[in-house]
Amino acid sequence: MSDKTSAEKILENIFTIMQKLYSEMKINTDEQNGHLHVFELFAELGKTLADADRASFWRWDKRNHKLLTTAATGTSSQIVIDDTSGLVGRAISENRMIVTNDPYNHPDFNAEVDKQTGYVTKSVLVLPVANFRGEIIGAFQVINKLGDAGFDADNDAKRLSIAAFICGMALESDIFLADSQHDKLTELKNRLGLQNDFQTRYEKILRDGTPLAMIMCDIDFFKHVNDSFGHNAGDAVLKHVAEILSSALRENDGAYRWGGEEFILILDDMTVDDAEKVAERIRQTIMDSVCNFEDKKIRMTMSFGVSEISAALSIEDNVKIADDRLYRAKETGRNKVIAD
Repeated sequence: MSDKTSAEKILENIFTIMQKLYSEMKINTDEQNGHLHVFELFAELGKTLADADRASFWRWDKRNHKLLTTAATGTSSQIVIDDTSGLVGRAISENRMIVTNDPYNHPDFNAEVDKQTGYVTKSVLVLPVANFRGEIIGAFQVINKLGDAGFDADNDAKRLSIAAFICGMALESDIFLADSQHDKLTELKNRLGLQNDFQTRYEKILRDGTPLAMIMCDIDFFKHVNDSFGHNAGDAVLKHVAEILSSALRENDGAYRWGGEEFILILDDMTVDDAEKVAERIRQTIMDSVCNFEDKKIRMTMSFGVSEISAALSIEDNVKIADDRLYRAKETGRNKVIAD
């Protein structure tokens, strides 16, 4: 009778979570917080199915070699780790389920978080999550089987696989969206990525009264590179420039390939005067650098237009102001920065 009662409670919890999921699906999917809340419900579903105390759903960021939680019960902050670390990293790298009911003696378990929080981990089950092509894209982790019985590699894995399958479909859509906002050549975000970030990040920063600066830059005489050395050399130059631009930014700044040989940088909490200095440092770095392509050493310069982003204007109108200044920089000699 007690087993039946326990099973009924699990089914009731699952039903409640699924009702929440159905309701959440009706929310505007353009709202980032609503989208993330769906993953939180997925984590709750996995926790219930495996009869666990905690659960976390991890996304594998292959571009940056990181694992990050899209949702984790028991914490409100996102966890980010290297993709080679921990039990999750091991499960993903070897594409296999990992179960341990003695985690503190497992070589891949990181006990530092428990030491900091006082939480005691007694059992862990990690299940890799794949897309429809069989490629690993994330992992589902549950912690501490209720009743201290420990996780069963067969029964609990089968239960968790239900939530993992649903999460895999949702995560593949999430990854597809992220990929659509990145330029494949330079790995910077593209025009769509800038438009999305403007709506989801930058508009809020502006509403809070924090200044944002925009730098628009363009490789001088880029056509000459393609004509003289070939399009593969041009691609090498674009990647070379993208690496320099990325390395010049802080964590909260953004770098984007606007199109062709044009790039846009968004600088958080920075005035036009400060952004002009940043652009000047980048201009000098580009001019002093060399792009090595096969047996060729290719040198280049860039022109820059700098402006302050206005909350009253659309992203397109803000870009036009920076683009007009960039145009003047190119028309008046190139390899210079214009900020007014």
